[in-house]
This record gives sequence, structure tokens and C-alpha cells, in this order.
Amino acid sequence: MELLQLTFTFFALSLAGLGLLLLWLEARHRLEPSSPLKLKFEAWSVSISPGRYCVEGFVTINNPHGQMEVFVPELRAKPRLLASESLKNITLTTRVEPRHPDEESRADDYWFAYIVKGHKSTQAKISIWIEGEQLEQRLDSLWVDIHWVNYGPFGRLKKREGLLVPLKHPAPVQPQDAKWRVGDHCYVLAVPTHLLGVLDNIETILRHYAGAVLQPGDILTIAESPLAVMQGRYQHPSEIFPSALARTLCRVFHPTSSLATACGLQSLINSVGPARVLMAWLLGALLKLAGIKGGFYRLAGPQARLIDDVTGSTPPYDQTIVMGPEDPEKVVQLMAAALGHGVAVVDVNDLGRVKILAASRGCDLKLLERALKPNPAGNANERTPLVVVRPRS
Repeated sequence: MELLQLTFTFFALSLAGLGLLLLWLEARHRLEPSSPLKLKFEAWSVSISPGRYCVEGFVTINNPHGQMEVFVPELRAKPRLLASESLKNITLTTRVEPRHPDEESRADDYWFAYIVKGHKSTQAKISIWIEGEQLEQRLDSLWVDIHWVNYGPFGRLKKREGLLVPLKHPAPVQPQDAKWRVGDHCYVLAVPTHLLGVLDNIETILRHYAGAVLQPGDILTIAESPLAVMQGRYQHPSEIFPSALARTLCRVFHPTSSLATACGLQSLINSVGPARVLMAWLLGALLKLAGIKGGFYRLAGPQARLIDDVTGSTPPYDQTIVMGPEDPEKVVQLMAAALGHGVAVVDVNDLGRVKILAASRGCDLKLLERALKPNPAGNANERTPLVVVRPRS
């Protein structure tokens, strides 16, 4: 009887200690230094003239906090071209023009330290000129890194956010040119697009590139990573500050896992919280001892399987950590209603693994799994994030 009481007391104290640890982790996570400022890319455009491209757009900095005032002492743009061949003899010129609502811009475009007050915003106009020969044949995309500093009660934070501006767009596939593959009771068509990013509207992309070939009964699928980048769900590792928990637990994951790095695991912690990640790890370890694998990923939530760490995505997103898409169920229902066809968000790899994250009402899930198992979109740099699946009677 005494042994039973001692055992009960031990487990009660252990649970209490674990509970206190979880509360401490959540409190510490919420108190990590952070800035309320949000940066958004708006109204970007490309104009082309012989031997010259002009890329222009705005970044808007908004402060949703009602009481905190935050300084922006630095902001600069760093462009990087992606091309099909050497960039020799191509020049880039960049200009950052402050557009503060209550300050006049200097003639030399110097970015003087500016205070973004509560519920206020400011802007900067970014202009990039690209000059050289045969630009239309050579250039593919422009990646623009915005490096900016937030300064306030949280300290001094260096921020970095990237934007992809496509410079080349493939022609949409026409019915007479479509190269359908014969699948298991279906036909499958991989649809090429330009390199996608936050400037792209999801419905516009689906309609523009696949609209001409869609017929009644077709299901249009979109890969989860391209959808996520269109939603802006990617982040440079320099924006992530790994906790001791992330640096410790990441070491137990398989080296090929996107959670095997401190920043990769911290991105999951930032999404679902440290308490859930720790509990999923502890319970997952116990389940593994009992011969049940994959417990951590089920307990930690869908994002645990969907995160793509550095090198996990197509350049230039290979330099970032890409999260899984936000609310794919809502996306597929909206897109299906807009297009009048079935739509699904999928995660497929070369190992024959097919995961349907979400599918609109009426989609044949078994047909989709059979059609996508050979991974018709490819797993390299094919740029075919859309796949049309057509049932074959």
C-alpha cells in the first residue's frame, strides 16, 4: 500500500513538473523579442524596352499596435537575377525612395530613421533597372531582398523579406498542344507556369494556365508548396531565432527531415507552440517504443509534415523555409466554385507518396491517388505545379 502511494505521488509530481515546464515554455515563447511591424509588397510591375527592363513596386510598412511606436532606421533593396545563362554584361541599378506620409523625401533618396506610430504606416518605392543584350531570351525572374531594421522596446531586430518578380511567362497550354499521359483509368496533364510568388493571384493562375484545357469532370490539382509561396508562407532563416528546445529536439530527427535543423523545428514551434511540440515529442517517443511510428507528426499537427527546410524548394525559395499552405480546405472550395471544376491541393514526391491535403466536394480521392502516384509534376525544376486529372471510362 505504501509503495502504491509512493508511485502515485511520484507520477503526480512528475505531471505537475511537466505542466509547469509547459507553462514556462509557452510564457517564454510569447515573451521572445518581436516587432509588431508588418511589411507588404504592393503594386509591382515590369516594363520592357529594347535592352532594358524597369521593375517598380512599393513596400508598405504597417504598425497594427495601438500604443507601441517603432523606428525603421534602415531599409534597402538587394536584387538578384535568375537567368537561363550567364549574367555577364548585365547591369542592375537600384533606387529606394522613401514615401513617408508626413515627411518630404530627400533628393538623394537617403533613408533617414523614421518612426512608425501606432495604427500608422509608411511606404517606400523600389525601382530596379536591368540593362543588357538579349534580356528577353536570357532572363527568367528577379528576386528582391528587402533588408530593414526594427528598433524599439524589443531591441534592435534585423529583418529580411524576399519577393519574386517573374520576368518570363510561358504561353498557356492549348487543347491541341496538350501532351496527356495515360494513367490508371485516367489521363494526366502536367501544366507549366512561370515561377510563382506572392504577386500571383491563385484563381488567376489556375484560370490562365489551365482554363483552356479543362473539361467537365476534370480535377485540377495544385502542389502545396507553390500554393504556400503564393500565400507568402516562406521565411529566410535569419528571421528565425531557434530556442534551446529547438536546438535540442532537432537532433533526434532523421538528417533528411526538415525538422532536423534548429530553424526548421523552430518554424514549427512558432506555428503550433513549444508545449505542443514537446508533448508530441514525448508521446511520440513512447509510441515508438511501443512499435507505433509517426506519432510525433500526427500529434504535432499537419504543418510538421509540410515544412520544407532550406534546399527543399525550387530556387530561389531553396534559401528559405517554406511552411505548408494556410487553410487549403477553404482554398479548394473557393477555387472550385470560381472555376466550375474539382480542385485539390496535394503533396506528392518521387517515392510514390501522395497526400491530398484538401479536395473540393465531389472529387474522386482514389482516382487522384492513382493518377498522382507516378508524380507527373516531377520533383525537380519542371515548373509544373498544376496537374489536370481526367477520368477515363
